[in-house]
Amino acid sequence: MAQGMRRLGTPIAALLGLAVAGLVASSWLVNRDALRSAIEAQIRTVTGLDLVVKGNIDVSVFPGSYVSFHDVGLKGGGTADPALRVDVLTANLRLLPLLLQRFEIADVMMLRPQINVVRAADGVSNWTPFIQTIARTMRPGAENQMSFSEIRIQDGILAFEDTGTQAAEKLDDIDLSLAWPSISRSFAATGQFDWRGQRIEGSVSVSDFLAALSGDRSGLKMRLASPPLKLAFDGTVANRTSAVMEGTVTVDSPSLREALRWTGQTPLGAGGFGRFALRARANVVGASIALTNVNVELDGNAAEGVMTYTNNGRQTLQATLAADALDFTPYISTFRLLANGARDWNRQMFDLKALSTTDLDMRLSAARVTIGSSRLGRTAFGANLRNGVLALSVGEAQMYGGIVRGSFGVARADTVADVKAELQFTDVDLQACAGELFGVSSLSGRGNLNVSLTASGSSPFGLAQSLDGTATLNGHDGAISGFNVEQLLKRLERRPLSGSGNFRSGSTPYENLTVAVKFSDGVATADDIRVEGPTARITMTGTASVPTREYDFKGVASLPQAANGGSTFELPFVVQGPWEDPLIFPDPESLIRRAPAAAPLLDAVKDKKTRDAVRSVLERFTGGLKPAPTPQESPTPTPSETPSASDQNKPN
Repeated sequence: MAQGMRRLGTPIAALLGLAVAGLVASSWLVNRDALRSAIEAQIRTVTGLDLVVKGNIDVSVFPGSYVSFHDVGLKGGGTADPALRVDVLTANLRLLPLLLQRFEIADVMMLRPQINVVRAADGVSNWTPFIQTIARTMRPGAENQMSFSEIRIQDGILAFEDTGTQAAEKLDDIDLSLAWPSISRSFAATGQFDWRGQRIEGSVSVSDFLAALSGDRSGLKMRLASPPLKLAFDGTVANRTSAVMEGTVTVDSPSLREALRWTGQTPLGAGGFGRFALRARANVVGASIALTNVNVELDGNAAEGVMTYTNNGRQTLQATLAADALDFTPYISTFRLLANGARDWNRQMFDLKALSTTDLDMRLSAARVTIGSSRLGRTAFGANLRNGVLALSVGEAQMYGGIVRGSFGVARADTVADVKAELQFTDVDLQACAGELFGVSSLSGRGNLNVSLTASGSSPFGLAQSLDGTATLNGHDGAISGFNVEQLLKRLERRPLSGSGNFRSGSTPYENLTVAVKFSDGVATADDIRVEGPTARITMTGTASVPTREYDFKGVASLPQAANGGSTFELPFVVQGPWEDPLIFPDPESLIRRAPAAAPLLDAVKDKKTRDAVRSVLERFTGGLKPAPTPQESPTPTPSETPSASDQNKPN
């Protein structure tokens, strides 16, 4: 066997030696001018493009067989300026034809090409005649039957400009391999490039390249992958009067917020817009994309429906989606009405730039909706954003055990937000409603709440300062926690000056509750607050400051008239202090008038000695809170004017 191998290797070695000798001889005998002319003719024959060579031309036959053109431009279709410029264009030659003194291109490599694409407002680009020339040249039946196996692009640059929309984009460091086995049937390209600071890997496959160049329908598969976003399309493409694509599109992103920023968009707010995935049937016509059979997921929220996106100078998104459950907490988590760790309104400026970049028309429905600590049942609502005006409408939402309807609007004027709210809460749980909307936890029961408010400001504090509108509340079968009016009135009826006691415990049940409030420049004025219960009645009037979140109310609490016709016991009282924890205390003067032993003191209060005694009584009742001295009072009473301890301990 070894002897046979040696016998077989001898002629093979001789053949290889003869081939090498032939190549060496060819390198000496080849006509380099003829080789250069043949390569230029083949490029023109295959692509229909003319080479405009401004630099040197390098020709090599052995050991490498190639022709390199420096500073090259390619143009065709009668264009004056080349649409493609290449620093070095190298045509590698096929080996066997070269031994027979035939010059055939195996593949082409373009080093540092510069591709310029300019699109006019009518849709015609400087590459239109370029592509038409290639299509005519590659049409079946044409004179040429030649093609390249591959075209490689290394360190290329593509600059795109749309004169109609004034848009401009640039791709850098392009490394592509264009598979060109049969130009009349298929085309494929794989590689990578840089766009806006991110490296993108991609692949494109066209089943009928000639049909695609001619604008006819052809199969298209495309994949693009980058750190912010992945995109895939599988379908067909045509380009008669405008680009038309039909097929399945898939989009995936670990952070939609970062993907939007990367593509030049401004997402709303600072929360949410994380994990994103979309799969749909797409129909693309020009700058419009219609998506059907949509399955979309964002921040764990999954929905189905239809979507439409257009970009005719202004971006517009329309969608109708349905979901089983939606959680909007991520999108409102960074919008704080109150400052951290305080009861003051947040003074951070609103960021309203995103309201002016996109138009939105969306319809959403869900079986369950979560907004922070709020839980909603079946909900249908819409969002419309147009020309910087955002309008939210709630057709019907199951919330707080009842039904909520209404609208909420935000209009941008420079850095100022104009807000308008119209909401109707029907048969809701007042404890949950008042607690979440107003921070008031002392009210329970069920009722109806109607709110109509307007405000304008550049921060939540600015909105609170300018709040105008009305609010009405009608409740029933509930209670007001924090004090028991019945027990308090009965105790004070028996002993009006029995001491301060504990006025901030228990609760007051009611059968009917009526509240009517008017807002003007951040001040809420209540002209009609009535609480009617089985054992006590309360009426109140006063104001509440929205910017400072404080009450200043005066009211009257009364027991129902006795069955024997006795007089009704009434007690004026005051509510003052912060919304979260107000102070509630009775009017001392009325208690003194009801005490038989102390009432004459009010008539003698003009006398200095008796005035000090009255003040001592008030101090004991109010727990040491001294009333403000009158102008006639001296700062420090004399010992003789101060009541004795025995007098203070006398029963009332």
